[in-house]
Amino acid sequence: MKSHRLARVSEAIREVAANAILFDIKDPRVKNVTVTRAEVSADLQHAKVYVSIMGTEKEQQLTMHGLRSAAGFVQTKVADRLTTRYVPHITFILDEGVKKSIEIARLIREENELAAADAGIVPSEADAGIQDEEDEKPAERPGPAEQPE
Repeated sequence: MKSHRLARVSEAIREVAANAILFDIKDPRVKNVTVTRAEVSADLQHAKVYVSIMGTEKEQQLTMHGLRSAAGFVQTKVADRLTTRYVPHITFILDEGVKKSIEIARLIREENELAAADAGIVPSEADAGIQDEEDEKPAERPGPAEQPE
């Protein structure tokens, strides 16, 4: 199947799933959910919807349980939107990408703070060393009409 068609179907599923989770699902377990992406199999029989959930591990597991129970409802919403022979079977998968990127950013920030401490730079001094863009601009020269005579 054409890859651009799969991309369009994936985007439609992502959009419908995000709207259904945000506006239509009334389950109190389903909260703080962001749909990050969707992947569809080549035969359009299966779709994986990746979600990011804010909260503790227990809250994430509870939300995933609620999403799994609402998968049929989301699949019905997808069926209303798509005009394909088969409606893909929806599976929700917890996307760890956001959590990992936050952790990597924290590790980099800690490493930079340690390197600054080893160099004897206090973090406030390091921030003060950054100049504004206005300070870095060269002085403007007067144009030919503005030159003194």
